[in-house]
Amino acid sequence: MKNNRRLYLPYLLTGMMMVMMYYIVVFLSKNPILNEVGGGDPMRTMLELGSGVLRIFVLIFLFYANSFLIRRRKKEFGLYNILGMGKGNLARVQFWESLITAVLALTGGLLFGVIFSKLAELVMVNIMRADVGYTFSLSIGAIRSTAQWFAVVYLLIFFNTLWQVRCSNPVELLHSESAGEKPPKANWVLAATGMLILAAAYFMALKIEDPISALVWFFVAVMMVIAATYLIFIAGSVALCRILQKRKGYYYKASHFVSVSSMSYRMKRNGAGLASICILSTIVLVMLSSTVCLYVGEEDVLAKRCPREVNLNLTFPGGEFQAQENFQAEKQLQEIREQVGEIAAKCGDSVTNILSYQGIAIAGILTNGQFQTDTFAMANVYSNTEAWQLFVFPLEDYNRIMGQQETLAAGEALVYTTKRDYKEDTLSLGEQTFHIVKRVPEFAANATDSMQIFPSLFLFVSDFEAVDTVYEELTAQIGRSVEEEYRDTGEDIGELKKTFAPEYCLFYGFDTDDSEEKQTQIKEQIQEFLQNKPLTMSWHCDLRTVESDDFYGLYGGLFFLGILLGIVFLFAAVLIMYYKQISEGYEDQSRYEIMRKVGMTKRDIRKSINSQMLTVFLLPLLMSGLHLAFAFPFVQKMLLMFGLTDTRLLIMGAGVCYLIYALFYMVVYRITSRAYYTIVS
Repeated sequence: MKNNRRLYLPYLLTGMMMVMMYYIVVFLSKNPILNEVGGGDPMRTMLELGSGVLRIFVLIFLFYANSFLIRRRKKEFGLYNILGMGKGNLARVQFWESLITAVLALTGGLLFGVIFSKLAELVMVNIMRADVGYTFSLSIGAIRSTAQWFAVVYLLIFFNTLWQVRCSNPVELLHSESAGEKPPKANWVLAATGMLILAAAYFMALKIEDPISALVWFFVAVMMVIAATYLIFIAGSVALCRILQKRKGYYYKASHFVSVSSMSYRMKRNGAGLASICILSTIVLVMLSSTVCLYVGEEDVLAKRCPREVNLNLTFPGGEFQAQENFQAEKQLQEIREQVGEIAAKCGDSVTNILSYQGIAIAGILTNGQFQTDTFAMANVYSNTEAWQLFVFPLEDYNRIMGQQETLAAGEALVYTTKRDYKEDTLSLGEQTFHIVKRVPEFAANATDSMQIFPSLFLFVSDFEAVDTVYEELTAQIGRSVEEEYRDTGEDIGELKKTFAPEYCLFYGFDTDDSEEKQTQIKEQIQEFLQNKPLTMSWHCDLRTVESDDFYGLYGGLFFLGILLGIVFLFAAVLIMYYKQISEGYEDQSRYEIMRKVGMTKRDIRKSINSQMLTVFLLPLLMSGLHLAFAFPFVQKMLLMFGLTDTRLLIMGAGVCYLIYALFYMVVYRITSRAYYTIVS
């Protein structure tokens, strides 16, 4: 281990790093401080999810790192075997090496984990915008959980090493480093297959327009990109080397000859390492750019979820009142608006920025300008990619809220959409058709829309009488559908009509300088008033100060988890890069020795190394940038489910993350290339 410290030291540091990060995540997930701060439950959920991801990744990555180590040691084991050591003797050597490695990794990792756990806790609490505590604590449960899992991991690695040595004879072990030295053939079929799979995944990312489909197909696209990346780097890189060798003006130069010829031999094996670097880089970039944008844009999302300090969202299940005489939706909604305003003014010291509008709301399927509300479509609305939430409001509310003076004739309407564009010039609601005279750029934030994954269409009509007309038309359309669909089922047709009918809705909110305790009193007064109303209705009254706790816990949890996992994946990419340089350095040592004997200078060697960097090691960075660019539409649509609609912020976040990562990547490569140069020179 001492003689192979150039290989063992990074492996030990990797083990310590993984132990430390795993302990910190488990420690924070079990931290009692999450029981005391607002948003602690969402944060705990995020951390528990992160610990599960880390378990899987730690197992895979430590096996991967050990494969570099054991490959280098096989020649040594073969020599021991020939000199008289049996497989049992080698097993004992491996046992003590594995035990020492595991003990050092666990001891060092837990030590650093305990030291840095308080720093991680302070960062987490600050991200959640909660009060910071400075009491140091030690989690025995987290230590036990970490020790148990890593003991299992290192035990499995030990058995895997035993199996590899047991199944090899001494001659194979001696020649393990030079195995596969025959020039690989350029497999154009695999390279073309990889390009086709990658093109299909990119096309899928560009073609899908709605968040629901993006969520369903994202993981399929991820698997396609991973498979395509490995095919391209393993088969395509060999093909690239063959192309470069055929270009005599490029190949027959001192700075290119050795690097390209040596790469052509090992790309079939080491192309997988480049693909792993590319995949890990892409994961880091996608994870950090999305979580950073979520965290930076959380105030904007919260403002859409809770546009005012106090927010009332109320609905009348309209079908309930069809049989009731003298029920006038506009009158009832207006009375509630006025009385809620009186309660707020009476209980609060100051009420400002009142936001109120009323109309109808219903979910349905919107295709080719026709809004369908049949019961089959309604029952499957959440799985249909054409699902929309329709809001119909009078023009008076739009003009009052937005400070406009728009006018509409009968049969005309204004349209505002979220998450998707509506491109038709007309909108048919049953037998009634509206001509879209204008698409307005904005409207007041809507909590119902912000909490849904499918898009919303706001239809502004001439007055509330037109809203009632739309309600009656949609109700009649649903009635016909219910009678046709459930005529022979024996179910209560009347109750089904009420269930599927559109809902009258009221949105009322206001700002106040009162304390959270005073705001809570206002909320309770509003709830008491609504509970005493003789009409059946549903509502939820939200306080921004209360909602922000869970909100910061969820978004802060995603951001914090993105930082932790990003560090782990980044460290993994760095280690793969280092081991790749070390292993290739030992492989190329004899080649450069021959070239030095025939007159190659140290300057030529450096040029050759730089040529290799430009030819090969920039490929993962460039490919990860390409993956990030085509993943952007997927990420953008999925972040819509969190209420983030600022595309400009996403573009800036992804661009900045990529530039910072590219700088870090180049620095790491320059450092690791020195190790390569030291070996070959």
